[in-house]
Amino acid sequence: MNEDITKKRVKDLEDNIHQDLKLLKEYEDEERYETDPRHLAKYRREIERQRESLTRYQKEYDELRRQMTQEELQNVTDLLQQKDAKLDEIRKLMPPIWNVSQHRNPNFTGREGILKALRSGLSSGEPAAWKQAIIGMGGVGKTQLAVEYIYRHKTEYRVIWWIRSEELATMAADYASLAVDLNLPEKEFEDQTEIAKAVKRWLEHNPSWLLIFDNAQDPGEIRNYLPLGGAGHVIITSRNPVWGGVAKRLPARVFDRAESIEFLCKRTGQEDKKAADALADELGDLPLALEQAGAYIETTSISLTEYQELFQSRRKELWVDESHPPDYPDSVATTWSLAMEQVSQETQTAADLLNLYAFLAPDDIPLELLSGGVKHLPEPLAATATDKLAMNRAIKALRQYSLIDTSGESLSVHRLVQAVVRDRLSEDDRKRWTETVVRLLSSAFPFDSEDVRTWHQSSRLLPHALEAAAHAGLLEAAPEVTLYILNQTGMYLRGRAEFAEAKVLFERALSLAEEAYGSDHPEVAAIVNNLGGVLQDLGDLQGAKEHYERALVIGEEAYGSDHPKVATIVNNLGSVLRDLGDLQGAKEHFERALKIDEEAYGPDHPEVARYVNNLGLILQDLGDLQGAKEHFERALKIDEEAYGSDHPKVATIVNNLGGVLQDLGDLKGAKEHYERALKIDEKTYGPDHPNVARSVNNLGSVLQDLGDLQGAKELFERALSIFRKALGEDHPSTATVRNHLELLANV
Repeated sequence: MNEDITKKRVKDLEDNIHQDLKLLKEYEDEERYETDPRHLAKYRREIERQRESLTRYQKEYDELRRQMTQEELQNVTDLLQQKDAKLDEIRKLMPPIWNVSQHRNPNFTGREGILKALRSGLSSGEPAAWKQAIIGMGGVGKTQLAVEYIYRHKTEYRVIWWIRSEELATMAADYASLAVDLNLPEKEFEDQTEIAKAVKRWLEHNPSWLLIFDNAQDPGEIRNYLPLGGAGHVIITSRNPVWGGVAKRLPARVFDRAESIEFLCKRTGQEDKKAADALADELGDLPLALEQAGAYIETTSISLTEYQELFQSRRKELWVDESHPPDYPDSVATTWSLAMEQVSQETQTAADLLNLYAFLAPDDIPLELLSGGVKHLPEPLAATATDKLAMNRAIKALRQYSLIDTSGESLSVHRLVQAVVRDRLSEDDRKRWTETVVRLLSSAFPFDSEDVRTWHQSSRLLPHALEAAAHAGLLEAAPEVTLYILNQTGMYLRGRAEFAEAKVLFERALSLAEEAYGSDHPEVAAIVNNLGGVLQDLGDLQGAKEHYERALVIGEEAYGSDHPKVATIVNNLGSVLRDLGDLQGAKEHFERALKIDEEAYGPDHPEVARYVNNLGLILQDLGDLQGAKEHFERALKIDEEAYGSDHPKVATIVNNLGGVLQDLGDLKGAKEHYERALKIDEKTYGPDHPNVARSVNNLGSVLQDLGDLQGAKELFERALSIFRKALGEDHPSTATVRNHLELLANV
């Protein structure tokens, strides 16, 4: 009986391993051609589970060895070895960390010389050669070269990470997102700069990685993202030829004629090399133009000669009445124009979709952007956006001509395709599509874009909002909606402590608001108030005061003197008066703001807590420490009930309460409150945000009072470093901490 049970265990074990080997073979076949990062992540999880099952099988095998001979278990032994070997083979098919969404081009042709030079340079060991910049004109195939290199050498790297580098915000987001796949502790930080620092530190201490900065604009923009030392490799693609001191330049040029002929014949399946030669000459051997021509020929089933004749006859017609595109050759524009006209003849919805995408940033366009803003879309695009099948048909029509690329729940449109689309439209149509796009984004961009809980969504929409706003500014389209987008993006960037960038956006929004509404409109007041806030952040206290005063005059005229919106401005004016040293004036403003909101919302509203807290600060400044303590305790109770115990607004009040406890001589209590505030802020913003520096500075102050001078010095130095980087050398907060260090040195 026991012998039968043992044999059944062996048979079951063999069957399970056989099933796993069959499944692993399917994974292996799929992985060879899969590029979607989400699918690759799924395969990695499956392979990990298979590795765990192998461990279980090995344990069962060891138990069976006590009851059976090696000969009886030989088949199981062989199967276990086969599974272990197959898992190793699959592991080598892809790097463990990978976000490359581009598929390998099956029609990739030639380029062996530049690919060899790229590989040789990266692996040469020469200083700076581990960073290679592929430079060249738009459409020359820089990105395709990087993609082909990746697929040829992907088994040699542990990490391969693609970074879209056209916009600073997108580059920072892509770089920081590596922290999630690396599972770094800093991945949860809200301060994106600090997350990027953690990624850079990891890269500096680990080998076998490859970073690709695609379409980088300027060496200065990516310098801070480049790890120190050559533990891995960096590939940069750029139109900018000036990369000396940052990376070795590797010029990418058009195909030579033999490569063009080979490509066209391979892409179209036609063998007329003479016709291919003539067409290549017409297209200037530009890889992107050749790819577009090949896609059109394949889709329409015309000959190479017919395409050339059509190209020659349509070129004059297409460009007679249109301005010459300065950033790409005529051949590219004409090729795309032909493809676009064919799409328009097949489906107007697809053409409209491309028109809309032409006014967004080129990469990572969320598909849900349309479905979430149907009310802003013209027909028939509005109906298509809510019909998955119709949307798939429209996207398929665009993909047929290589006009777009899709990846998961997003798509991309080459920036040159976008330029040709815009150039083909009349001025009225450009204005109409710009208005549609800015309205879409105004609905999608979070209303509370300065709230940390909306930052992920804001980060993804930021490049699209900035691109659409730029087009709207040039075309003078939908100014009311555009100024809203600029204001919201400004609020988001201010929350991220990117004050200079936020100031520029608020100023642009204000200019549009004044032109649209006049100088005394409530919408103007709201933006003037926001601009005052960022001026205060930057240390321009007089400028901030003037803006708050202007906003207050407008607000009182529009709403009356007792409206909550007026209270907000009154509070902000009180804040800058406090910074300027006018404590009595600040107290009067905080008291007025508090009275308005208590009457509007009741005594326990979070807006009330804000003013109670600020009034506590003034009472502390005026020496009424017990009164200040009572105000901070009241504000803390309200906000803890509203937001919970670990919210950054709670941290601000906890920090202030620590300050008054310190003034009252309760140094132990003050230290505990500062430590609590610091913990919350570091979790929310990361360790290098100005709000963190505030708590670090205060904690240093109480350590000094407790006699721990070395601990105080270290904290002051940390706070000073943060303030210098975020706010500059001349900001009042920087000066305050610098003064603390000077006084400490004299103790």
